[in-house]
Amino acid sequence: MPDELPAWLAEVAGEQRYPLLFSTVSGAHLYGFPSVDSDVDLRGAHVLPVEEVAGLSHGPETLERTWTRDGVEVDLVTHDLAKFCRLLLGRNGYVLEQVLSPLVVTSSPAHEELAALAAGCVTRHHAHHYLGFARTQWRLFLKTLQLKPLLYTFRVLATGTHLMRTGELEADLTRLYAYGPAYLPDLVAAKRSAEHGPAPSTTGLEADVQRMTAELEQAGASSALPERATAGEALHDLVVRVRLGR
Repeated sequence: MPDELPAWLAEVAGEQRYPLLFSTVSGAHLYGFPSVDSDVDLRGAHVLPVEEVAGLSHGPETLERTWTRDGVEVDLVTHDLAKFCRLLLGRNGYVLEQVLSPLVVTSSPAHEELAALAAGCVTRHHAHHYLGFARTQWRLFLKTLQLKPLLYTFRVLATGTHLMRTGELEADLTRLYAYGPAYLPDLVAAKRSAEHGPAPSTTGLEADVQRMTAELEQAGASSALPERATAGEALHDLVVRVRLGR
C-alpha cells in the first residue's frame, strides 16, 4: 500500500462481524489524487454463514461502518459475496473497481479467483455507468464549484473511455492524462493539497467535459467488448464453494 495509508488498516479485517473475502482501498487514493486530509474508503466483500442465508432469517447483505483512528477517518462498506457478484454481473463499475483495486488490504484465494473472473463481467454497457457517474459529478461541480467533483468527472470519463477502448480497467487519473485536457495535472496537484478546496479558474471546462463525454459515448458504441457478461456460471460456483467452505 502507499506510504500515506496507515499500516493498521490490515487489522480491520479481524475486527469485523463476518469474515472478509477481501478489502481494498477505493476513493481518492485509488483515483490518484488523495489529499493530506483525505479519508480512507475501504470496500470489499464479506461472507454470510449458511445458516444466515438458508433459513427464514437472512443476514445483512450490506454493512457500513465509519470510524476515526489516529486522526484518520475510515469508511468501510462491504457486500455479502452473493450480492457483490450480482452487482458485478449488473454492469456496476463501482464493484469492478473495488475487486480490481491494486491497493489491497485483505485478500484470499477466493478474492484472487473473483478478480480473475471480473474480466468476464465487463461489457460495452459499462459505458452507461461511467456516463451516469460523470453527469452526477458534473452537476455537483456546477452547484458547489468544488474541485473534488470536477476531478471525479474527468476521472470517470477517462476511466470509462479507456475501458471501452482497451478492455482494461484503470481508475488512476494520473495514468489517464492522455484522455483529458492539459491542465489535469495542475488540478490533481491542487486536490492533493486540500480535500475540499474550490476549483481553480480554468477556461474551457465545459467544452472539455463535453468533448470527453462524446468520446466515451463513441467508445461505448464502437467497443469490441461483449454485450453480456460471460462469468455468471463461474461466479455462481464460486459463491457456493465459498459459502460451504469448500
